Amino acid sequence: MIQFITDSSADLPKEIIEQYNIHVVPLNISVNNEDYLEGVDISPQKFFQKMFTSTNLPKTSQPSPSSFSEIFSKISKDDEALCFTISSGLSGTYQSACLGKDLSNSNVTIFDTLGGSLGHGIQILNAAQLAAEGLPLDKIIEKLKEYRSEMNILILLNTLENIVKGGRLSKFQGSVAKIFDIKVLLEGVEGKVEILEKIRGKKKFLQRVLDMIGDRKQDFSDTTFGITHVDNLKDAEFLKNEIMKRYNPKDIIINYMGATMATYAGKGGMIISFL
Repeated sequence: MIQFITDSSADLPKEIIEQYNIHVVPLNISVNNEDYLEGVDISPQKFFQKMFTSTNLPKTSQPSPSSFSEIFSKISKDDEALCFTISSGLSGTYQSACLGKDLSNSNVTIFDTLGGSLGHGIQILNAAQLAAEGLPLDKIIEKLKEYRSEMNILILLNTLENIVKGGRLSKFQGSVAKIFDIKVLLEGVEGKVEILEKIRGKKKFLQRVLDMIGDRKQDFSDTTFGITHVDNLKDAEFLKNEIMKRYNPKDIIINYMGATMATYAGKGGMIISFL
């Protein structure tokens, strides 16, 4: 039997985590000088409320190696284990998991998804489905490497407020962007985030994203989309409906965005992930 472990940044819905018995190691969150464990003592909605009212950008940090070691040590020696982490280009979580493996002296494979949010989570879901079909671990890892290289991760910034708070943009530049209603589209590329386009007006912005999805591939019949949002269910549902109408994919998962990516995306931000 293959056991699956992930850090909490995968943003998988609770029902999927329970269905496949996925072990979750929480990331650390600090906001308004208070510390939390993601998904344990603070929900996404509560985190959003605190982030929106904070003058400083919240901070997230990787789980400790001992947090991973504790989970790894509980897995039966008769089982194989596969641990997924958020991109090593965005967090030190992968390195922490590797250290946790050494501490526990366990037979676990650590897989760097090079993704975030459901770009990370969909890889876990696919692996769990392959395991349920009886595929052995080595073949699953081969498939995962393919999925990782083919994953599309589009990051939609509704506001640049958190970019300003984080010091990556001046207050003046942020004010100009707000006045002219400039939206920014980013993309996850090989585990890091790059600017793709800047678009004026939300309607044009969302339409451009929908068109871009169609430019990426032609057949979506076997594609599962993941859409996560920072307190923006309205636009997430709009995108889901439009994607269903245009591309008729296998499935679309909508969930709240976790603190790690939400801190970057800011209020109203969304991430669309698909293979």
